[in-house]
Amino acid sequence: MAYLPLPTLILLCLLQWLPCLSAANISVGSSLSTTGDNSSRLSPLGHFAFGFRQLNNSNHFLLAIWFNKIPENTIVWYADGDNPAPRGSKVELTTQGLLLKDPENQIIWSTSPSTEVADEAAMLDTGNFVLIGNDCNYVWQSFKDPRDTILRTQRLDLGSMLVSKLTETNFSKGRFELHFTNGNLELNPVAWPTRFNYKPYYTSNTYSADSSESGHQLVFDELADIYIVKTNEAIVQLWENLTYSADYYYRATLDFDGSFAEFAYPRTSDGNQAWWRLRAVPENMCLAIFHDIGRGGCGFNSYCTFGNGRYNCNCPDGYVFVDPTNRFSDCRPTFRQGCEANGGSRDPEELYQMREVKDVNWPLGDYERLEPYTQTMCEKDCLHDCSCAAVIFRANRCWKKRFPLSNGRLEPNSFSKALLKVRKGDSPESANSGSNKGILTLLGAVFLGGSVFFNVLLLVALCLIVFLLPKRQYGNHNFKDSTMAESNLRFFTYNELSEATDDFKEELGRGSFGIVYKGVFRTGSGNAIAVKKLDKLAQEKEREFKTEVSAIGRIHHKNLVQLLGYCDEGTNRLLVYEVMSNGTLANILFALPRPDWNLRVRISLEIAKGLVYLHEECNVPIIHCDIKPQNILLDHYFNAKISDFGLSKLLLSDQSRTRTMIRGTRGYVAPEWFKNVPVSAKVDVYSYGVMLLEIICCRRSVEMETEEERKAILTDWVYDCYVEGRVDALVNEDEMAMADKCRLQKWLMVAIWCIQEDPSKRPTMKMVLHMFEGYLEVPKSPCPSSFSLS
Repeated sequence: MAYLPLPTLILLCLLQWLPCLSAANISVGSSLSTTGDNSSRLSPLGHFAFGFRQLNNSNHFLLAIWFNKIPENTIVWYADGDNPAPRGSKVELTTQGLLLKDPENQIIWSTSPSTEVADEAAMLDTGNFVLIGNDCNYVWQSFKDPRDTILRTQRLDLGSMLVSKLTETNFSKGRFELHFTNGNLELNPVAWPTRFNYKPYYTSNTYSADSSESGHQLVFDELADIYIVKTNEAIVQLWENLTYSADYYYRATLDFDGSFAEFAYPRTSDGNQAWWRLRAVPENMCLAIFHDIGRGGCGFNSYCTFGNGRYNCNCPDGYVFVDPTNRFSDCRPTFRQGCEANGGSRDPEELYQMREVKDVNWPLGDYERLEPYTQTMCEKDCLHDCSCAAVIFRANRCWKKRFPLSNGRLEPNSFSKALLKVRKGDSPESANSGSNKGILTLLGAVFLGGSVFFNVLLLVALCLIVFLLPKRQYGNHNFKDSTMAESNLRFFTYNELSEATDDFKEELGRGSFGIVYKGVFRTGSGNAIAVKKLDKLAQEKEREFKTEVSAIGRIHHKNLVQLLGYCDEGTNRLLVYEVMSNGTLANILFALPRPDWNLRVRISLEIAKGLVYLHEECNVPIIHCDIKPQNILLDHYFNAKISDFGLSKLLLSDQSRTRTMIRGTRGYVAPEWFKNVPVSAKVDVYSYGVMLLEIICCRRSVEMETEEERKAILTDWVYDCYVEGRVDALVNEDEMAMADKCRLQKWLMVAIWCIQEDPSKRPTMKMVLHMFEGYLEVPKSPCPSSFSLS
């Protein structure tokens, strides 16, 4: 280990007393502002500054500490990267600590509360900003409240943590965390934007059951060496000793790319230098993260390359970064995906092709392995599989993968081929796509400008036709409800629908508010339709009719039944849907033989996606209010679609809850309906949870005729079996389900969370979907009437 000269050591020892000796200390009552000359304070020798830093020429600022004598002014600490301070904010030093206030004088950040009173503050030349008590002790210090960086002389105690930035210029909490806990230094990927930690991709292995042999402190010493000190004072070097030079600044940072690295920068920089990366753990991030869930080192659908000590992320051909300014963001396809891209009317081989990505592999996330198979057979199988996004082919074996692809990495000489399904004729968006769009926009504006005159003439002519034709032709079309007119649905006359259904002859089923009949258009397309005829005698049906039209007419999703049109003529109220040839989910779920386990898994996912769309992705969020197997319809390919919106409740833009009378079906109704409190989309989550248990177990939620009384109520029986570890009984020894036991356990746990009695404990449908898809871990399931989701 290298040694410092004696004068340097003496100076470093004196630094801790510098606040009490310096006349430049900051006194209580002082403040700094985002504007004007009073925006920062320097350390005694000017190496560091504390104050406000403007973010990307915006109106937002970070309260920060930075290297002051180098052109980069690299930030090493900041108060709150998730909530930067708006212009006009100020920070005040009070006896209680630092208070960061916005222009309205509201506190937006403060130092941790202390029982000791602060008398003054100082910016030290070590980079530590301190609040000082009356006996020169530190009431608070930035070294004990780190962000993503540590500096020479700084020590991390057990329980300390660093959090990476989101990107190089975005100081929000990012995708990686460093934890010094339980004696170990660990690096964890995070399920961003939540703070849930996946398993570590690096560990120092310094934990020991013998506490004296376990890690106690992480030290960045005066000589720029970084090591772990055990309780017995033994030292474990993180890296080999460094040849220290006083001519350099040093820092160690949990970088936004997930590596924990030490950097050096010449103090006498002429502006042409940059931070020099000395060493890092792990050495190769492309190989470090290898988890079944999460993005990996790069974003979803991208792949990782490593060179010159750094790693980079790339999108394959046919894909572009979701955020073009962030190469660690996810990649998205530039083409439409899935069999429904052309309504399933064309051969997939006409629409798609397989494109090879050289020397690249996505080693995890297989959902099917086929062998022996040729490459041609492998490609063709993927082309005809709606779920297939890519295949890996090697040695007569074919691994099929769904979206999103994760943990992609470059693997030269791996003797395997990665083949992605892309749409024919589509090419990846180039860097010039923005300028191309600008040109197209300009051309469109020219053509639009030229056509405005003719469009106005056409509009005037149409208006004249409408008002001049005899009013009797329009007397029964009743467009009083603007929401129905805005939906752009087709209006049908009663006679048209009577003819299409052969005078309402063939009954398909009964919905919540009417009978559904099968129909066929006699002219034109000849397509089959489903016509729901609402009961004309019921007083409430007018409101329910308008609710369903306004709710469904303005939405479109592959997992929602498509409303084609309506009839609002006199006292007749009818709705026209696409026909679903395989009936309801109840028809196949509660019959023998029971549907295939993989089909049940797919159906539960598709229903979840439909509910996520209703709750979070519509312009006006919709609570369905009657989720049950009878309201899930299956098309020719057994794709699940949510139907029957007669009970749906629309939420205004400023609403998350609504008051309404009890709605729904016995066995699926959430407890809060009976408590006279406002309900939210969590009532659908509850109903979905009950239905998910029915999908798993292939039995109804209530079966009073059962021989065993404990089995009568499905939700109670499921929880008992789950606690007792008898999940095989729930699926009646279903071999496919038991072979997929990990997924079965996860699905059960998610369902139990959904049926929690307290709605605040239930996940949202987006959380449910993320837990299904592995983006979020599923916590241990509590009893439905107790505990909380954490």
